Amino acid sequence: MTAEHGLSFLIQAGCESVVFDIGQSEAVFSNAAILGIDMTEPQMLVLSHGHYDHTGGGAELLRINPEMMVYYHPDAMITRFSLHPGKPVKEISMPPACRKALLHHPSELRHPVTGTCRIASGIGITGEIPRLTPFEDTGGPFFLDSAGNEPDRIRDDQALWLETPSGLVIVLGCCHSGLVNTVEYIRKTSRIQRVRGMIGGMHLLHASEARLTATAEKLREWAPEFIVPCHCTGNNAIDFMRSRLGDTVRTGYAGMKITI
Repeated sequence: MTAEHGLSFLIQAGCESVVFDIGQSEAVFSNAAILGIDMTEPQMLVLSHGHYDHTGGGAELLRINPEMMVYYHPDAMITRFSLHPGKPVKEISMPPACRKALLHHPSELRHPVTGTCRIASGIGITGEIPRLTPFEDTGGPFFLDSAGNEPDRIRDDQALWLETPSGLVIVLGCCHSGLVNTVEYIRKTSRIQRVRGMIGGMHLLHASEARLTATAEKLREWAPEFIVPCHCTGNNAIDFMRSRLGDTVRTGYAGMKITI
């Protein structure tokens, strides 16, 4: 298996098969082959947002699976940058090949969404997520220009949820909107209060102890059966959550399978 700074999940629910994000590179396809997954079979692709580490394999996926539905926020295709002190400016946009493939994908299969959308029975995506909590810093070193003058709010950030008999299972891309904002919005829009589990990037890598504490308190309040952080969550945040929630927290890894 190949691990990279990227994220991609295959979600199989009954007869539905959804690819949620498609990694930083085409490594996702060699990993899929090792796992015995045929990437020509999924019917849908959902992009959590337009950063390169979630869209890198998009061109190849649409080449081999040209009839799949694609759900994305219109802002997923804009140009964007990250600026860290003491480091070169880095463009973090959707790769040109993916943008081109998406623009040339049949219009009837492209679904630009900004609001909540049901993509199949028991499966929904959030669209834009309101940012309401006072303790979740949803900024960061993200800009729409290379000079760092225009902040990028990453409006395209979205998550997916599955409705199961015992509650919601929430799939996260990067959680740029904040984990608590995301989960509470899904609880509100789905009208399902029980959170059974969550998996994905939670963007807590540089979170303060105050934010981690407030987040852990909400997690204990929701009392999910499982929490599987990975990608941009950060080891410190994972250790912090595990210290508060014990074995409920399981670190995600490349090739991991979860049956619910």
